[in-house]
Amino acid sequence: MVEKKLRLGLIQMKMGPSAKKNLDKAVSMTERAAKQGADMVCLPELFTSTYFAQHELTQPLDITDLAVEVPGELSVRLGTCAKDNGVVLVAGSIYELFKGKLFNTSLVFDERGRLLGKYRKTHIPHDESYYEQHYFAPGDTGFQVFQTSKAKIGVLICYDQWFPEAARCMALQGAGIILYPTAIGTVRGIRQAEGNWHRAWENVMRGHAIANGTIVAAVNRVGTEERMRFWGGSFVIDAFGKTLARAGSQEQVLVAEVDLAHSEAVREGWRFFANRRPECYGRLLEKKRRG
Repeated sequence: MVEKKLRLGLIQMKMGPSAKKNLDKAVSMTERAAKQGADMVCLPELFTSTYFAQHELTQPLDITDLAVEVPGELSVRLGTCAKDNGVVLVAGSIYELFKGKLFNTSLVFDERGRLLGKYRKTHIPHDESYYEQHYFAPGDTGFQVFQTSKAKIGVLICYDQWFPEAARCMALQGAGIILYPTAIGTVRGIRQAEGNWHRAWENVMRGHAIANGTIVAAVNRVGTEERMRFWGGSFVIDAFGKTLARAGSQEQVLVAEVDLAHSEAVREGWRFFANRRPECYGRLLEKKRRG
């Protein structure tokens, strides 16, 4: 029987150049979240390193020392952390080496330390200071959900948050919570000409929560890394768009209680899924944009 209420812990971190120190900090902050009653804990995107993808590659760069294989020492340490603290651990994302390819990968562990599975980032950005296509292959895991003892959860990573199709695919598979490990902020020298990036970032995920009747949590990093200033602002939103908790702009362990029964009531009451008409959505499968 899946519990209807649980406490969700978000680890908002600042990263430095030492992978070991970053991992030690992540483990320590997870312990703090567990002591505050968290049943499930999520780390931010690429939590073992600084955000290296802000550099455009004009020639091959050997950064494979940042990449790890799974299983390996890192996944063992994370599994032990989950077991020792009795929490479901969504290990943000790591730089994964797999069969010669490099992926931005999230690992999900149950409270006994077992690896339930992995999700590889599907949508890879390529903009100034976010040159991820030089570093990551597009994810090949597809959109999947993980059945934990606490809830059925989906994990998406950062840029995935701008795509409503990704959230909908996970909600259709029964995800009661969608978690977004993230690395996003402002860039010195780039004007926010479109409007406020931070506000749009939160609003688009609020829309995913409401449209899918699911709890949404985003876990951002903080600190300044060269031109990048990560704004933090990690948050938890319920299935009707209410902000349950929001972090500031500093390192923080944020713990919020979420109610899956409320999500079920929203889905049943508004019947967004029951009244879908998939036969009308063919254009979503077209690769070329229509005018």
